[in-house]
Amino acid sequence: MAEAATMTDKIALFENKKIRSVWVETEEEWYFSVVDVVSALTGSVDGRKYWNKLKQRLKEEGNETVTNCHQLKMPAGDGKMRMTDAATTEQLLRIIQSVPSPKAEPFKLWLARVGTERIEETTDPELAIDRAFETYLKKGYTKEWIHQRLLSIRIRNDLTAEWEGRGVKKGVEYAILTDEITKAWAGMTTRQYKNFKGLKKENLRDNMSDLELVLNMLAEATTTEVSKSVKPETFEENRKVAITGGEAAGEARRAVESRTGKSVITKQTALDFTHIIELVGEVGNDDL
Repeated sequence: MAEAATMTDKIALFENKKIRSVWVETEEEWYFSVVDVVSALTGSVDGRKYWNKLKQRLKEEGNETVTNCHQLKMPAGDGKMRMTDAATTEQLLRIIQSVPSPKAEPFKLWLARVGTERIEETTDPELAIDRAFETYLKKGYTKEWIHQRLLSIRIRNDLTAEWEGRGVKKGVEYAILTDEITKAWAGMTTRQYKNFKGLKKENLRDNMSDLELVLNMLAEATTTEVSKSVKPETFEENRKVAITGGEAAGEARRAVESRTGKSVITKQTALDFTHIIELVGEVGNDDL
């Protein structure tokens, strides 16, 4: 996840060239101008013409999922909002793989490296933990915070394993139950919490303070334990358990706030909690 977010930043600022992008709230997804990226990679004066030819070639090869881009309005050179092909990070990386340009090679090498790492992690899951630790360190998080964050991942995995065992469906139902937990302890849904912190695609837990993270862990761990005791059989019963788990952390939150005289919920993000190392604009170096 951290790798993907970093790559998105790199694309957005590729060689300091402006890449138009738009955030689609309903999908919680960033979309980037394909024409801008193609122009930056190829140095083409007419990026639109280059993209049209590339798109036709990809269609002929049967890559419909790649070329089936959204048409979104973005500011054109004349200042007016005009429709243009826009792609998600995943789509964009696939398109870049098909661009025959030296400037695209660093991205292709990065994709190959990440793919290799994921395969290695399937064989040895401990590697994923080690790499996550190193990624957080590079971003400037303290070792103490990282250990806590990794613990929160384990607690979350315990919860989702419990949900899976109770027949809860991944995706929408997981999201609904997570929202119930978050609302019960923080008073906001996950999306509202992100909006409060000014986040979009960023991971909410990566932008929590120590107290926020601890209370979120308490909420999820309590939900897991209650579920094991109650053994819910329906989605509605699982929803009630999720609320119960969140409420336990909510009580703890209010107790902390009554003693400190200030809110546990903060607008602060990772930029406030850490000394973020600037990673954008590094495409082409050995670290990519």
